[in-house]
Amino acid sequence: MVTYLDVAATTRVDPRVADVVMHWMTEDFGNAGSRTHEYGTRAKRAVQQAREYLASTVHAEPDELIFTSGATESNNIALLGLAPYSEQSGRRHIITSAIEHKAVIEPLEHLQSRGFEVDFIKPGSSGRVPVEAVMERLRPDTLLVSLMHVNNETGVVQPVAELAALLRETPTYLHVDAAQGYGKVPQDLTAPIDMMSVSGHKIGAPKGVGMLVIRRRGWERLPLQPIMFGGGQERKLRPGTLPVPLIMGLAEAAKIFEKDHAEWSRNAENLRNRLLDALAKTRFRVNGDQNHTVPHILNLSFDGVDAEALIVMLKQHVAVATGSACTSASYTPSHVLTAMGLPEKVAENGLRLSWFPSQAADLDVEELAARIAGMQPDSA
Repeated sequence: MVTYLDVAATTRVDPRVADVVMHWMTEDFGNAGSRTHEYGTRAKRAVQQAREYLASTVHAEPDELIFTSGATESNNIALLGLAPYSEQSGRRHIITSAIEHKAVIEPLEHLQSRGFEVDFIKPGSSGRVPVEAVMERLRPDTLLVSLMHVNNETGVVQPVAELAALLRETPTYLHVDAAQGYGKVPQDLTAPIDMMSVSGHKIGAPKGVGMLVIRRRGWERLPLQPIMFGGGQERKLRPGTLPVPLIMGLAEAAKIFEKDHAEWSRNAENLRNRLLDALAKTRFRVNGDQNHTVPHILNLSFDGVDAEALIVMLKQHVAVATGSACTSASYTPSHVLTAMGLPEKVAENGLRLSWFPSQAADLDVEELAARIAGMQPDSA
């Protein structure tokens, strides 16, 4: 049995969630947009209850949440949807980091091609973007700051809550890609973040569902415009038939994760400690600030070992990755580790290990360490 150590990409659907999804696919199969029959009424009522619960997990109002296919779509709506307002207001400056997921970087590069000015902040070797580095770049024409919550490659937690409090006193909006942090560092996401993107498959919900939280400032809604058209089911910002089974799966996964969070964190931390203790027989470095990190992601570079060769050697034992699944089709050095200014060999050979405790409980950490140690050349 191969242990899955790549849950920063996706995790297994919880069986309890699968039961809920199947019910809404086969029993209550109504369209939440239909008002002419009981099937549609039940679906609409269930979606509203899911919306209310999910909004409550981040201290938002139900009408401040729209359902999407995941964080990539949410990011695009948040970033590209502000462009019309920017063109009216003349505010065309955006601040972000150089370690964002491609689902943020590429939409911003598109905006650059349309005349926007984007500052990509490099965080330094800690992998954590200082609040001061963001605030000192603010200008009168700064429209938006986009900063991820938890980095998907290093697990480093960014100071989004502190930044949200500061930016709330300015006209600059804050967008947070919370794909890796939702459910795992819940207290941060109750901060007054203007826009927040979430993917369900990071917490045991099915792939293909997520949400975008769009908080009002006082009574004012953010000036977002739709980037797709054809129905406007979700606050006229996101068209298309609502995937009721997936939405119900997302709500169920969030409930389970909230209930189990304390135990989940303890078990994730215990596995992390076991891993690091076992790996002491190898020569490695941990990449990223370990004082600000989630307990279930480690980014390691092993001295004298090529990461791709290591993945091949370990594939019968563990499933691991060098970085984001979205950029794994052709191997290049991690843009995250490179932006952190790490030595070339370190950036080329960063290996990401990430886990759900229940899915990695049987991992033989001693065997894993021995296999890695066996690949390392003898020290000079």
